[in-house]
Amino acid sequence: MKPDCGTNPAGAEGRRRVFYFNGGFLRQPRLRRIMQLSGYDMRLGWPSAEDSIAVWGHSPYARRGEAVAKRTGASLIRLEDAWLRSVHPGRGGEPPLGLLIDTHGAHFDPAQPSDLEHLLATHPLDDTALMDRARAAIARLQEAHLSKYNAHDPAAPSPAPGYVLVIDQTRGDAAVRVGAADANTFREMLYYAQEENPGARIVIKSHPETAGGHRAGYFGPDETSDRITLLDDPVSPWHLLDGATAVYTVSSQLGFEAIFAGHRPQVFGRPFYAGWDLTEDRSPLPLARRTRKLSRAQLFAAAMILYPRWYDPFADRLCTLEEVIGTLEAAAREWRDDRFGWRAHGMRLWKRAPLRAVFGRHAAIAFPGKPGDARDMVWAGKAEGAPDGAVRVEDGFLRSRGLGAELVPPLSLVLDTRGIYYDPTRPSDLEQLIARRTSMRPDQIHRAEALMDRITRLGLTKYNLGGARPDLEGLPEGRRILIPGQVEDDASIRTGAGTVHTNLQLLQAARTANPDAVLLYKPHPDVEAGLRAGALPPEAALRLADRVLTRADPAALLHEVDEVWTMTSLLGFEALMRGLTVTTTGAPFYAGWGLTTDLGTIPARRQARPGLPGLVHAALIDYPRYFDPKFGLPCPPEVVLERLSTGAVPHPGRANRLLSKLQGLFASRAALWR
Repeated sequence: MKPDCGTNPAGAEGRRRVFYFNGGFLRQPRLRRIMQLSGYDMRLGWPSAEDSIAVWGHSPYARRGEAVAKRTGASLIRLEDAWLRSVHPGRGGEPPLGLLIDTHGAHFDPAQPSDLEHLLATHPLDDTALMDRARAAIARLQEAHLSKYNAHDPAAPSPAPGYVLVIDQTRGDAAVRVGAADANTFREMLYYAQEENPGARIVIKSHPETAGGHRAGYFGPDETSDRITLLDDPVSPWHLLDGATAVYTVSSQLGFEAIFAGHRPQVFGRPFYAGWDLTEDRSPLPLARRTRKLSRAQLFAAAMILYPRWYDPFADRLCTLEEVIGTLEAAAREWRDDRFGWRAHGMRLWKRAPLRAVFGRHAAIAFPGKPGDARDMVWAGKAEGAPDGAVRVEDGFLRSRGLGAELVPPLSLVLDTRGIYYDPTRPSDLEQLIARRTSMRPDQIHRAEALMDRITRLGLTKYNLGGARPDLEGLPEGRRILIPGQVEDDASIRTGAGTVHTNLQLLQAARTANPDAVLLYKPHPDVEAGLRAGALPPEAALRLADRVLTRADPAALLHEVDEVWTMTSLLGFEALMRGLTVTTTGAPFYAGWGLTTDLGTIPARRQARPGLPGLVHAALIDYPRYFDPKFGLPCPPEVVLERLSTGAVPHPGRANRLLSKLQGLFASRAALWR
């Protein structure tokens, strides 16, 4: 999906010189880069009448640029952060994920029409695909609990439902001042919230910058009473809106979001979202311009899809709203998981640096675990003896270009609060996620299908080792069945294989059930590398299989077969994504959902029927956390696909390579080093 063009004509006309007189632009390379990608050449110096001057909204520093524009005849461009900005407010130093670049005014200034108002008043906003995107994005923001700032926890307790929500803002903010409001407006709003809702509880929500100690708000402890409470806890704004019976705002973005949560907010200022028949406007707009009646989807499409310039920090390009949501989902999830720190148990020395990179950006990880307020995590295979409630950690399903046994760091890891995906003896978070994806929106189905298509086209697997093209010359005719070997002492075999728990037994079962088929046996790469147990002598394998394919590329193999038989191998999941028939003799995470032929004992709790897109969405989007090794940041799965396909991933240093070779000598004693 290409980036949306918005209303800014600079890209179509060629690069346009834009001068600035605010030192903040010098300190913010992200801001200048978004402007450059949008077709503007940001400069220091003195403009001519043919040039433009960039100012930050109606901030105090904007007066410098306004004065120069008046003197030179240069046009003004007003910039603001877009409505999905970052995890923390910009005053904490986080760069923005998008900009509002307005060539006519500021979206919060009703004195003159902005580019956004022009869009809302004149754009047809009748394209079915655009409206579908808007509705899908609204649902996705609600599901991920995303807003402009995102240092809030969906698990944090919200007030008991049934309250009237009054939204505070930062004192002296330009959106208040230019929008014809002041402290009296906030007092008036609080008065009417009480007067019009007799007996109702009033919850005043503080602004995130106020809660963070950056700027004062209009309300404080003096306004509280038995009926009125001041809320500055990091609760989800979407939970807060769900529990409200009415919403009162001056011009807050939370008032904008209230519209999409089903409210018709009482608006005491003159924000961009007032005047379109979606709000009760208590400060009448002195404008004949806003006479159009819009739907929620139309308002969202113009304000969130068409108007902003969204930025992809991983590819350094402009992007779509959907891509920014993916970026912010990953960043918010990281903060929510990691902000209290971790006490790590069962982590081998070589894993500690990668774990610090993935889980230690917001608070320290203690190795080994020490007392404190941090949460406990444990490597899933070392969970015995870990503290009760420890979160289990394991590699994700799109892991690396190279083996974990060769100490190649992972690009994806999973955190599981219930169990772990490979152990069917107890529930896991992944099982819950799969069951939840029985019902999916069209955009979720599309994203999962696009992920599957890209994985298939790029030939990606868990380890992405490449390998030789499979030698299939001279094979007899018939249905071809791939039998992937596994590490026989692996935890997935110990917990989930059942009665068939060796590679030889798997081959015997496949041959007994398919006497006329062509069986192709593929040894596990860890076993081939001499790093793990499970080697099957070639002569033993060839008594049952038609060919043993050593060092073969598993992704290429999947294009050459009709079916896969496996105990619990992830190759079965990868085969499902490629449309192959899969038979399981154990109970891997992808078995039991109606997508595989299951010969093993499947947990009775797996009753949901999610469909393949639902399984893929749960396993590759919902469950893992992904890490971009290029920038050291959390990222969506699509970024990891790009890194794996291009090879832009780290490789172990000399010390790690030597250690992996030593480990190969002790393959039968893997517990010493894993």
